[in-house]
Amino acid sequence: MQILSIQSAVAFGHAGNSAAVFPMQRIGVEVLPVYTVNFSNHTGYGAWRGPVMDPADVAAVIEGVEDRGAFPTLDAVLSGYQGSEGIADVVIDAVARVKAANPRALYACDPVMGNARSGCFVAPAIPALLRDKVVPVADIITPNQFELGFLTGTEPHTIEETLASADAARAMGPSTILVTSVERPDREEGTIEMMVVDDDGAWIVTTPYLPMKANGSGDVTAALFTSHYTATRDAADALARTASSVYGLLEQTHAAGTKELLLIEAQEHYANPRMEFEARRLR
Repeated sequence: MQILSIQSAVAFGHAGNSAAVFPMQRIGVEVLPVYTVNFSNHTGYGAWRGPVMDPADVAAVIEGVEDRGAFPTLDAVLSGYQGSEGIADVVIDAVARVKAANPRALYACDPVMGNARSGCFVAPAIPALLRDKVVPVADIITPNQFELGFLTGTEPHTIEETLASADAARAMGPSTILVTSVERPDREEGTIEMMVVDDDGAWIVTTPYLPMKANGSGDVTAALFTSHYTATRDAADALARTASSVYGLLEQTHAAGTKELLLIEAQEHYANPRMEFEARRLR
């Protein structure tokens, strides 16, 4: 399997492609990473150095990949943190070209904009660009509950509200919605959930909640889910595998007390997930 991954890069720590590429490689995916920014570290530190890539330069890298004849062999395009407003058009153009070369290729958009605790942490114009231009051309989107609410103009809290918001997102264009953090008020104490909705139904998985700030974990989640779903087109199985892998990564990181994900040390969780969490059908 081959995936073109258009995301940020950081030198220190793990976020964007610097979080997503290795887990995909570890499960056997050939990844073609393209960078939208080249930062010293993720923005959660409050300070960073390095450039936001010019959209023309990002487009040039993608065109160079196309020149090598790679597009017909790509199984998916994955996009994440965009960095600047102009990247949206570059991503949309790349997706159109890849799909022209391989109509079975999927486009997965991680609509990175923020979360309920921190609010938005991207340039002010990007959330609307994601909603109005990028999401409608995606096959898969992987928002957290906060991002799903923004995209659909809703405020999902309960299971029913989150399902309704996912259906509203599906009406925008994507057929598969992975909600990466479902924090419903009536969930069991000390847990957090992930939900997926596609043409075949809806499923939810519950894992223990770990009290930690895990920058980059959403990027790992989107990467692993995209890889598993592209391989099998089985949303429930992709959800269960992704949840198991990401929980293993977070559990190991939390136990070590580190600020950055133990991405390399936890690699066995990607290659051989323990599959201890059941994906339960909701409908």
